[in-house]
Amino acid sequence: MKKISGNKLLVKALKEEGVDILFGYPGACTIDISDEIYKQDYTKVVLPRHEQALVHAADAYARSTGKVGVCLVTSGPGATNLVTGIATANYDSVPLVCFTGQVARHLIGNDAFQEVDIVGITRSITKYGVTVRKREDLGRIIKEAFYIARSGRPGPVLVDLPKDVMAELGSPNYPETVNIRGYKPSTGVHIGQLKRAVKMLGKAKKPLFLAGGGVNIAGANKAFTELVERTQIPVVTTIMGRGAIPTTHPLFIGNLGMHGAYASNMAVEECDLLFSIGTRFNDRITGKLHAFAPKATIVHIDIDTSSISRNIQVDIPIVADAKEAIEKLLEYVEPMEKKESWVEQIEGWKEEHPLRMKPKGDQMQAQDILETINEVFKEDDKIVVTDVGQHQMFTSQYLEVNEKTRLYMSGGLGTMGYGFPGAVGAQIGNPDSTVIAISGDGGMQMNIQEFATAVLEELPLILCVFNNTYLGMVRQWQKLFYGKRYSMTDLRAGAATRRGEEHPPKYTPDFVKLAESYGAKGIRVTEKSEMKAAFEQAKANRALKVPTLIEFMLDPEVQVYPMVRPGGTLEDLLMD
Repeated sequence: MKKISGNKLLVKALKEEGVDILFGYPGACTIDISDEIYKQDYTKVVLPRHEQALVHAADAYARSTGKVGVCLVTSGPGATNLVTGIATANYDSVPLVCFTGQVARHLIGNDAFQEVDIVGITRSITKYGVTVRKREDLGRIIKEAFYIARSGRPGPVLVDLPKDVMAELGSPNYPETVNIRGYKPSTGVHIGQLKRAVKMLGKAKKPLFLAGGGVNIAGANKAFTELVERTQIPVVTTIMGRGAIPTTHPLFIGNLGMHGAYASNMAVEECDLLFSIGTRFNDRITGKLHAFAPKATIVHIDIDTSSISRNIQVDIPIVADAKEAIEKLLEYVEPMEKKESWVEQIEGWKEEHPLRMKPKGDQMQAQDILETINEVFKEDDKIVVTDVGQHQMFTSQYLEVNEKTRLYMSGGLGTMGYGFPGAVGAQIGNPDSTVIAISGDGGMQMNIQEFATAVLEELPLILCVFNNTYLGMVRQWQKLFYGKRYSMTDLRAGAATRRGEEHPPKYTPDFVKLAESYGAKGIRVTEKSEMKAAFEQAKANRALKVPTLIEFMLDPEVQVYPMVRPGGTLEDLLMD
């Protein structure tokens, strides 16, 4: 049997695992791997301009395709630049396999050039991390990495590759099966618990479904919608669960939580049965834990055992994949009559406090932009990727999400800089879809160098920048709770501000000119009447295979409402 290097085995493994896209950035400890990749034609390499952008692109590629996202970076700073993206994927249950170069084994622990303990650094934010110490273990470890990343609750896995291990000759065989002692992800559904939950659904007078991101991750949207229609039970979602049921569905109330709709939050306060699927009950949806769903018996379906009763004590725990559980529910649930008085109460809350921004005459607002997106791209198969901030919350409130629209964002970690590279990864994975990124002027600048990637990869992205000249979400808190002391949030601040000059400097950068400098298209919108034409032009530009940036000039005084007061309950809402 002819022996091959570890570098060759890695390239063979990528093909065996069906990795047709690799997001990579080179360095001394991975140059030999790069050389082997150069010699093959199956795995295509995408070269972003920064490792953090690289891992965000792989993340969104994974979310939008259902495949494992794969990264390759060098040791030291290349590896540490992945940390934020790994944490993002970990919080949001995204399957990634991240290969990091490492110095030779005899140099590990000696403060060698570009040497860090990346496995130790990422231990708390990976599903599994390992340094390959023996050449004979390489194939098994890679196989296990892909299996662990995609099975159970998906998540990121890190495989650290010492340069001398990868140069060593060994078996060319790549394993076909995996058998990991101590790692047996839960499969199937506990029928006894499921039947108890079904019985409670039938008895409840004010039942409510709460759908989290797990429904979307499992691809259970169609089955969940069927369950809702059969039971005639209203639905609220987390922002990560938005789209679990079409947002135009008559039984969909809205998002729950800190910036959730009034009716959604009140429904949770008043329901007598909260049937939750695929959510961790994090603090952004619960408010004060002791006051969450105070009148409800709680059923919780989640694939991750550790997520059940960690934050909220539940009455009926069911450990299962969301899709498997919902499909099994459909076998037992009989058609139910709509609880008219309960639905009428919810409709009353909607009428009392409808989810809409306060009109400001002809002034352009975020709601106007998102409703224009809904209109112009209504028939498009589209993916919307947001950054993090006020624009993200506005998107989660006003973007219609249905069979033609998918929405992705950094939910658990709240990572600014995710939007643009995320859109790059989503477009690479879905070349026939319209991909729209929505960012603030702050978040957009965190990975703005990815214009080079988008232009060179001929990606017809539509990039929306909501420019209010501030870091808007932090400014909102400063305005409401910190006496309007706008510390470190004015993006025009600098030396002139410190000198006390009255008029702030001109905003920098000029986003339109910057986009054009990369070979992309740029449009600035200052009036509401210009919005539709801008989107139509961006849509037409897709034929040119270049990105189009649209900058929307917005009022920094506009806030995201409703808002739960910090430390408050879901009832404790600021409405205006």
